[in-house]
Amino acid sequence: MAKSVIPNAISLILANPSPDSSSLIPDIVVQVLHLKPTGNRFMFNANDGNLKIKAILPSNLNSEVHSGNIQNLGLIRIIDYTVNDFPNKPEKYLIVTKCEPVSSALEAEIKSEVKTADSASSATATILKPKQEMVAKSAAQIVHEQHQNVTRTERKAMSRRVNPLVSLNPYLGNWTIKVTVTSKGNMRTYTNARGEGCVFNVELTDEDGTQIQAKMFNEAARKFYDKFVLGKVYYISKGTLKVANKQFKTVQNDYEMTLNDYSEVEEVADEAGFVPATKFSFVQIDQLGCYVNKNDLVDIVGVVQNVSSTMSIRRKSNNESVPKRDITIADDTKKTVVLSLWNDLATNLGQELLDIADQSPVVAIKSLKVGDFNGVSLSTVSRSIVLINPDIPEVKKLRCWYDSEGKEAAMASIGSGSSPAATYGNKSVYSDREMLSHITSNPSLGDDKPAFFSIRGYISFIRPGQAMWYRACKTCNKKVTESIGAGYWCEGCQKNDDQCNLRYIMIIKVSDESGEAFLSIFNEEAEKIVGCSAGELDNLKSQDGEDSPYQMKLKQATWVPHLFRVSVTQNEYNNEKRQRITALSVVPVDFATESRLLLEDISKMGVSQ
Repeated sequence: MAKSVIPNAISLILANPSPDSSSLIPDIVVQVLHLKPTGNRFMFNANDGNLKIKAILPSNLNSEVHSGNIQNLGLIRIIDYTVNDFPNKPEKYLIVTKCEPVSSALEAEIKSEVKTADSASSATATILKPKQEMVAKSAAQIVHEQHQNVTRTERKAMSRRVNPLVSLNPYLGNWTIKVTVTSKGNMRTYTNARGEGCVFNVELTDEDGTQIQAKMFNEAARKFYDKFVLGKVYYISKGTLKVANKQFKTVQNDYEMTLNDYSEVEEVADEAGFVPATKFSFVQIDQLGCYVNKNDLVDIVGVVQNVSSTMSIRRKSNNESVPKRDITIADDTKKTVVLSLWNDLATNLGQELLDIADQSPVVAIKSLKVGDFNGVSLSTVSRSIVLINPDIPEVKKLRCWYDSEGKEAAMASIGSGSSPAATYGNKSVYSDREMLSHITSNPSLGDDKPAFFSIRGYISFIRPGQAMWYRACKTCNKKVTESIGAGYWCEGCQKNDDQCNLRYIMIIKVSDESGEAFLSIFNEEAEKIVGCSAGELDNLKSQDGEDSPYQMKLKQATWVPHLFRVSVTQNEYNNEKRQRITALSVVPVDFATESRLLLEDISKMGVSQ
């Protein structure tokens, strides 16, 4: 039986880019061209003989491709779809949400033919025979069979049009998503100019592994807090989307969702088979340095080199003991890093890794915190996902490298030589020495990437009235907010604490013989300059008087020479780029070393003459 595409199928799709569930979608049959895997899904070009459009198949149809039901040069009938624009890509993409195979691979690509004047003047598509005949049912037959012997609830679920998360954007109209709750935050309270309120958020993941963060405030928070259960599957509709705040987003998505009181959340029963794919965005071990102590979480793939026994760590905050296990992993950059597993990951998965450690398993881990212990270190958080020897291309590639050459290669720790003392300590403050005028007279410095210099100068002014510290979490040092009632809320640790620390974040003016500049300086280095902690300086500030201990402490810190290691970057403020100089390290001047440097400079001047 000959099979053919619908000649105007792509035009029909573009004319109705986002049909709602009540729309009658016409019969759309297209040819699959250039079928290839991309991540955990397949992409192809949909061809109707006249037009082509780039298309994406959902991951739940991967089995149809692997089994050969959907083939390159074959035909498929598109039952449901969305046409979407992707950021930074000029062309439109057809996101196929439901389809069925019609024919196996044809002899060639279908191209249009123009009939002669004796026949109709319209263009039609060439009809080709499949290479291998297969019995194909019509869309009407399939729909009829699907609706036989099913309950009303099942029929409703079958007819529901589900959008993949990747297709959502603020300009899309009605949409429904099917997701599972992979992370649920605590209900927290806040106070602002409009009064008191409450908020909580969840992380949602669809079957393709795409994630999005959803927030709920006040009535919506109270309505949905108990409804959302970790691990359960839901249909969600009537929410709003906006561009995600990069500073606070916890998942890789350009948008974040807000659910209101009128949003619809319906639990999906009996969905044990709904297993979201895990999407990774791997960072190589030798690139971890720029993520140290940042808010960004990273994904890592590595070969397990060593697994420690379980140890018990007592938290300072509540004196509670938690299990911890360290593993050392390596990748093809020939670098290693120590990764700390906590809680159940340490006891359960850690024991599994210990049992197979002699086989050098490969682990893929999502959402890790990068710390500065021993220079660079990794640590799991509550939302971390650890997979052992998963069937993904990156793991296969790393396994092939390790078996062929990696096991015999010399490895070095990424943390060696990367501690703050080694990078910005006494040795480095004598390299890249420049005058302040060199930095301030070059406004483009730090435009593409941070520039690093060493300077010698005097702290000429510290403004007493500036906000010189912030309230910080005692565990992670992130900024905390006052909770209603008592205590302080930490967004990073997702917990309330009775007490907090004060940490410096201040601006100082530094002068040398060429000029002056304002430097941003943070806690540890500020303590070296002021001579006390931020908490101690706060206590001195409460004492009144013109010559108060607070004022005297700041005066004593000025006109003292220091060596600074600084970074120069560009910050945008009111659509205007401004240079920001940050002190990475502050050390006292060693006059003997400075004298030797001056003598070396003088001797070089004599040689050049």
